[in-house]
Amino acid sequence: MTEPLPEHDVAMMKAIGRGDRQAFEQLYRQTSPRLYAIALRILRRQSWAEEVLHESFISVWNRAASYDPQLSSPLTWLTHIVRNRAIDWLRSAGGKAAEREDEFVDVEVGSFAEPVEALQRSQEGQKLSACLEHLPIDQRQSIVLAYYQGMSHGEVSVYLQQPLGTVKSWIRRALDHLKDCVGL
Repeated sequence: MTEPLPEHDVAMMKAIGRGDRQAFEQLYRQTSPRLYAIALRILRRQSWAEEVLHESFISVWNRAASYDPQLSSPLTWLTHIVRNRAIDWLRSAGGKAAEREDEFVDVEVGSFAEPVEALQRSQEGQKLSACLEHLPIDQRQSIVLAYYQGMSHGEVSVYLQQPLGTVKSWIRRALDHLKDCVGL
């Protein structure tokens, strides 16, 4: 699947600002998987990520008319809304008081040759998740974008609207922390 052209995205945002429900549905279908992944990486709970994504799209619907293509691309604008909502959720009393659920563990699902190997992979995934949780949010988000989403450092820089040198520093510090934490 190819990425839509930015001009198309800007036109879609303008249509949403005028109340076009079909454009909103198209935006949701194109961006919700990526935005959900961002919320899930920050929040670590599926139900919280779903709630934040829902709130974020309500905000997009209500604020689309205020979108300014001179300031950022539509995807960057949407990402900032989701990221800020997720951070607000973590800081809020609602996020802390929510019922406990199984934590999201980023482990590949597949058939393993032996149960021992499956247990080991699961434990490694849990350790990596625990190590990621100890990173500052900027470093964690940079690592996730670079290594889980496959973005280059330059793309992460544009995506987060941060200087390239800052992003490279965040990624280097995060890798050093993860290396020490995981025990490599």
